[in-house]
Order: sequence, then C-alpha cells, then structure tokens
Amino acid sequence: LCQLQASRLENLRVKLENEGLVNISYFIVNHQGTYSRKKINRLEESVSNYITVYQQDEQQADVWITLNGNKDDFLIYDRCGRLVYHLGLPYSFLTLPYVEESIKIAYCENKCGNCSYTEPDIDGVCENITKKADEKLEEVEPTPSGQHSHHQNLRRHRHHH
Repeated sequence: LCQLQASRLENLRVKLENEGLVNISYFIVNHQGTYSRKKINRLEESVSNYITVYQQDEQQADVWITLNGNKDDFLIYDRCGRLVYHLGLPYSFLTLPYVEESIKIAYCENKCGNCSYTEPDIDGVCENITKKADEKLEEVEPTPSGQHSHHQNLRRHRHHH
C-alpha cells in the first residue's frame, strides 16, 4: 500500500466514522521487501493511530500468500471475523467506490445475527446509508421517456469462507 493509498484510507476512515460507522478496525500490512521496510515510517505517518501498520518480518511466511491475495488487496471482514469481500486491483483503488461500499455492506448486513459486537444504533446509521445511496441513484439515473432504461449494477466480488 503506497503512501497516497494509505492517506486515502485515512480519509475514508474519517468519512465513514462521521457517517456513524464506528468500531471498525483498519490494518495495513506492509510488504516484506527491503524497499517497503525502509519506507514504513512514511507509511505510518500517512495514517492516524486508528489505523494499524503491521510490518511483516522477513523470516515469516508472507501474509499475502497465506491470505491468497496480493499486496494491494483489501480484505473486508464482518464483525464476527468472517471474510465478506476480497477486492483486488483495480477494485481496491480508493478513488473508486468499491472498498467504501464493501465496508458499508459488511457493516450493515446482519449475517451473523445478534451479537455483542453490534453497535446499539446500527439500524439508524445503516438506514441513512441506504437512503443516501438511493438518493444518489435517483440523481444519476435518467428518467426514461419512452426509451429503455439501462441500469448499471455495482460489480461486487464476494468470497465466502
């Protein structure tokens, strides 16, 4: 994860927290290579203390190989620790909406049922997110005037494990 992508992750973290999505854990796993190891201080400076930057030891098994991923991937887990999304390039670029939308879906879907990790006011937060998404769609989608309306669906890469 480069410094620019890290600072964008910090901005996304703040945005989501301001929208009411709280108690989300963010981790950056730095590559094992010498170049990446030398740049870890800059990487850590790109984010707040709310995002953990983890430096892999050169002697350990590469985390990305263990997770069947690549260094620029985003792995989104639900509150129960289950992998909900695994986004690779180009879907992991934070200038695109996929990571943000995946986090929101993982946060709001209640797949694991009632548990102690659920925020008390999650329903209100998620209702607002859904309403804002619907309003954006209404702004973007042209109203058909005798023509066929073409809807584009957000392509999601879901991996259940």
